[in-house]
Amino acid sequence: MTILNEMLEHNQKFVENHEYEKYETTKYPNKKMVILTCMDTRLLELLPKALNLGNGDAKIIKDAGAILSHPFGSVMRSILIAVYQLKAQEVLVVAHHDCGMSGLTPEPVIESMKERGISEETIDTLTYSGIDIKQWLHGFDNVTESVENSVGIIKNHPLMPKGVPVHGLVIDPKTGKLDLIVNGYQN
Repeated sequence: MTILNEMLEHNQKFVENHEYEKYETTKYPNKKMVILTCMDTRLLELLPKALNLGNGDAKIIKDAGAILSHPFGSVMRSILIAVYQLKAQEVLVVAHHDCGMSGLTPEPVIESMKERGISEETIDTLTYSGIDIKQWLHGFDNVTESVENSVGIIKNHPLMPKGVPVHGLVIDPKTGKLDLIVNGYQN
């Protein structure tokens, strides 16, 4: 049985047994916040527990490294929609120690792409089209600086309303301990 089939089989029982009822909530976050965090599997349950969040408490956007790499990309659009349409009043950027994006250089990723069938010609076409694939695939060297950078992009975005607190934190994926990097109430 495939992973997908296992999931669908489980889902059928989940729905038949009305297990969804304990998760019912609205589309508006109870704690009026939107969180940009990493897609790391260790954070799936740890981060909400460490932040005392339950189902329905926050909008959570997951992106590799919790990096806001483009001020007009889909991550920033999601943050703005959360603020303007879904009643979020605060933004948290939560990265973590021991992140796969820490120290990531684009060369090994590009080599893996080639090994899996992406041609050099395709990569060159992107480069010639003005896409800096090496910059796009680059991770970060310092998690604190990365959080500060993402917070700065959000806070200073021309479409972000003034007065919205934008906080930056780093979580330890082993213990759940949070380190405050940027206190959005003070900036």
